[in-house]
Amino acid sequence: MSDNFKSFSDIIKVKKVTKAPAYPWQDLALRIIKELNIPAFKRSSVFKICKEKPEHLVSLAFNDTKELCKTGNTWKYFFKIIDQK
Repeated sequence: MSDNFKSFSDIIKVKKVTKAPAYPWQDLALRIIKELNIPAFKRSSVFKICKEKPEHLVSLAFNDTKELCKTGNTWKYFFKIIDQK
């Protein structure tokens, strides 16, 4: 054992718990937020879009954004595309 830990229970206390998304739309929202660098003040909007709109439309807008908007604020383009669907 490492010098930092005196017992097995110390190791368990340090272990960081990561919670998996409860719904598939949450996973999609997290992927969009990460890949399009969505700013913090717009993240809740992405979750709302992914929850309320059909997954195929959100995925289509996401893929269109990645394909068509190579420079600039890709997240703004995503919101513009999803608003039209």
